[in-house]
Amino acid sequence: MPDDHAAAMELFGYWRTSATYRVRVALALKGLEAAERNVDIDKGENLGPDFLRLNPMGAIPALGVAGVAQPLTQSLAILEYLEETTPEPPLLPRDPLGRARVRSLALMLAADTHPLVVPRVRKYLTEKEGFDPARWKAWQVQWFTTGLLAFEQRLAADGEAGRFSHGDQVTLADICLASIPAVMQVFGVPVPDEAPTVKRIVAACNELPAFANADPYRQAGAPAKPA
Repeated sequence: MPDDHAAAMELFGYWRTSATYRVRVALALKGLEAAERNVDIDKGENLGPDFLRLNPMGAIPALGVAGVAQPLTQSLAILEYLEETTPEPPLLPRDPLGRARVRSLALMLAADTHPLVVPRVRKYLTEKEGFDPARWKAWQVQWFTTGLLAFEQRLAADGEAGRFSHGDQVTLADICLASIPAVMQVFGVPVPDEAPTVKRIVAACNELPAFANADPYRQAGAPAKPA
């Protein structure tokens, strides 16, 4: 059963961010609930004084936990917290090598890929480096594709993937993997055809309600999904 800390939570997020998506999925898989508070990053609410008191980096998501003065930040740290406080169903393998592999896969996307396409990078490139919409789109395609193709190669190299990235059970790696195409669709960037294993695993994830319900277009404040 969830502990007392996990029983009352607030998720500060936004409809289209991959990091918020990860936390939504993990909460659902663990059978936990959190009241979601919208922080409109397109309007700069994450850089306002109220939110900066919660997270001085101005990044979302943040997870408020009952009885804890400051909310938890960084999506992977939040996922690890949920794993430790609500261990069933597990999102990490039991063996140390398996846990390290899953964490490595998760970080390939959450640490090496996602940070290159976040709003603060777009803001700098468009305001300081003169990127027009076409150049920004090319930047997104470059780094989304690089990250997913590297993930594909990693899966092919070690042969540990099954239905999901690590065998036949959902792990943190799958949550991080599915979070990237979930946001790519918002920006009109396709998953490369050269990543068939990635496509297969993401499709398997999206068959599960926890992933399907976390789709950006199903969140409060989202626009209508393009046809």
